[in-house]
Amino acid sequence: MNLIRKITNSHTAKDEEFIMAIRKILGYRPKKIHFYKEAFTHSSLKRVNSTGIPMNYERLEFLGDAILGAVIANYLFKKIPSGDEGYLTQMRSKIVSREHLNELGKDLNLIKFVESTIPNSNFGDNIHGNLFEALIGAIHSDRGYSFTEKFIYRFVIEPYVDIERLEGKITSYKSVLIEWSQKNKKRIKYNVYEDTGNDTLKHFSVKLLVDQDLVSKGRATSKKKAEEIASKRAYYKLKDQIEH
Repeated sequence: MNLIRKITNSHTAKDEEFIMAIRKILGYRPKKIHFYKEAFTHSSLKRVNSTGIPMNYERLEFLGDAILGAVIANYLFKKIPSGDEGYLTQMRSKIVSREHLNELGKDLNLIKFVESTIPNSNFGDNIHGNLFEALIGAIHSDRGYSFTEKFIYRFVIEPYVDIERLEGKITSYKSVLIEWSQKNKKRIKYNVYEDTGNDTLKHFSVKLLVDQDLVSKGRATSKKKAEEIASKRAYYKLKDQIEH
């Protein structure tokens, strides 16, 4: 019994500080701290476990994404009995959109826990959503589905899910622009080019042209994200025409 207690209490002062910080977020003390530490370990550290398997947040992110999707799907299935498959799928996509998950990760300031060789300032916005999903994966690995479901209800569903508001939320500004351009016979073009500069991570820049006129620009760590940023800026610039 003494040996078990000794092993259980063998955390370093740094570990204990980390545990207490995570406890403030979760509302309970983590049992298996290694899952939470892995949830904030970036692949740039190239850590591996005793069997040589990489130890970073990417696998937990995958798990968290699946669990989050399942909990949200179950909630919508019960909340909206009249919703068909297409409607429910669309609503789930809005709730778990990358933009929304990034906001959640930022609200919890999860990036402060990250261990990486890359400065936090060099990460793109998606790091926040990735960490949020990894945290969900860690909770599920530590405490199981029931605890994870309660966490998602507390941090995602109860404070943020408003069905009426979500029905009018745009999930892809690029799709809106393309649909508008097709209906109005406008020529829309995305000029994408690599624009890494002095950044550690690869970046891409986009120039969005409508009928050969430059309307907006976007820059991000992926072509898709850069296009969406440029599309969002163009949408608000052309909003009166698009919604007319």
